Amino acid sequence: MSVPTLEDLGDLAGKRVLLRADFNVPLRDGVITDDLRIRAALPTIVWLQEAGATVTACSHLGRPKGEPDPRYSMAPVRERLAELAPGVELLENLRFNPGETANDPAFVAELIAGQDAYVLDAFGAAHRSHASVVGPPQFLPSAAGRLLQREVEVLMPLRSDPARPFVVVLGGSKVSDKLGVIEALGAVADTMLIGGGMCFTFLAAAGHGVGDSLLEADEVATCERLLSSGMRIVVPSDIVALDAAGTIGDPDAGGEVVSVGADVPDGFRGLDIGPGTAAEFADVIAGAGTVFWNGPMGVFEDPRFAAGTRAVAEALADARGFTVVGGGDSAAAVAEFGLAAEMDHISTGGGASLELLEQGDLPGLDALRNAPNAT
Repeated sequence: MSVPTLEDLGDLAGKRVLLRADFNVPLRDGVITDDLRIRAALPTIVWLQEAGATVTACSHLGRPKGEPDPRYSMAPVRERLAELAPGVELLENLRFNPGETANDPAFVAELIAGQDAYVLDAFGAAHRSHASVVGPPQFLPSAAGRLLQREVEVLMPLRSDPARPFVVVLGGSKVSDKLGVIEALGAVADTMLIGGGMCFTFLAAAGHGVGDSLLEADEVATCERLLSSGMRIVVPSDIVALDAAGTIGDPDAGGEVVSVGADVPDGFRGLDIGPGTAAEFADVIAGAGTVFWNGPMGVFEDPRFAAGTRAVAEALADARGFTVVGGGDSAAAVAEFGLAAEMDHISTGGGASLELLEQGDLPGLDALRNAPNAT
């Protein structure tokens, strides 16, 4: 996975460097609610500036549809960046131009005009073959920034040489989204703990009733194969469920919340792992040498179904082993629970972390390995 690093860019005094960062920060009414992604780029920015470079940063924000949209203006980000890293120019939202997602050579040429070098530090976008990710390394001396470098250093050993026992905790809504990483890590992991909405397809495959819970019927056979493959896959032994009269996310709307075994009754939706499963998962995590967690155990945004996710987060916080949170909703959960500082590594890219673990590479990394200065 050797890619050029900042030190491989040579003398940068008086040079202009294009930095692809991930400033896709959460906004509410045009105000940044969490500037973590901006602060995460500071080690790279400071290194470049101290090396004498003039830095031009670029990023996407939200999902504009290839044209300017004031809701996704970079203005709030530009203001905060100026406070944290004076002197850095920030281009307008990359996705205002349809050439970004289309990897249009003309847009690549526009981005690199006047630039002497390129740095990719947006791990959360490195799994996309977009113009700002894979285009500049074709033409400019290029390198991975400190954030991207750290992500690779942490995640890649999980594919082959983790400290053992290696425990993988997977949740989220759809098992189909995680099949690749289950296959990739299943051969390496000592134990795989399955929660979230995806667990119901596994429970159905094991012969349990799932009531009105989320179910991917076309993946049941796949889950049957995985359960009989020799992997140590642990599914919930109890579930917290809500009846049809209730509304997810609205406790005041009523509805009956019940704790049941591995079989969810008809008319109920499973929305969290139960207390017995949470305790079992916590015990396994406590004995781990390495833990990788991606995906919440339930609908943690609703306090009635947050206990399972909180229990897993607290178990990681207390674990003696090396703990990795795979970005996305899991990262949001540990932040909400005030436990982020207790984790050894929180990835800045949920989708990118899963793809790197599944495929062993990313388009952005491949592009860097083929840059003019790569050896």
